[in-house]
Amino acid sequence: MAKAKKKMKTKVKAKARGKAKKSRKTAARSKAKARPKPKGRAKARKAPAPAAEAEAHAAALPWREPIAGEIKLGIVEDYYGHINVIALVLEQPLAVGEHIHVRGHTTDLSQAVESMQIGHQSVSQANPGDAVGIKVNDKCRKGDYVYKAPSA
Repeated sequence: MAKAKKKMKTKVKAKARGKAKKSRKTAARSKAKARPKPKGRAKARKAPAPAAEAEAHAAALPWREPIAGEIKLGIVEDYYGHINVIALVLEQPLAVGEHIHVRGHTTDLSQAVESMQIGHQSVSQANPGDAVGIKVNDKCRKGDYVYKAPSA
């Protein structure tokens, strides 16, 4: 009798833990799911793009290449539409009064730098590596390329 009670208690505990014995139907279903699928034709995988294709893709995007006489300043990291300011990290020095050209998929903006800030402080010039905010006259987008244009 003691053995029967003990057996019953273990069954109750097993059910409480979710380890109850599966019925024959449930066991058959899980075995059917566990069977490996028949091997068919292997899917062809795309080979990684060679460097030449990557260069061709970059050449297909004309705003990534500077126009003659332009020097790349950086890439727009953020655009604040409510104040018309672009944020970027400079790759070349820049001063207030110099001309910039912002180019992107739908952006083509040329203007003189009228206002530039570093950390909310107005500055007249900035060096490479500085994170600057530049006031612009038109909408720009994240990812647009910024070039220093020759003064016209």
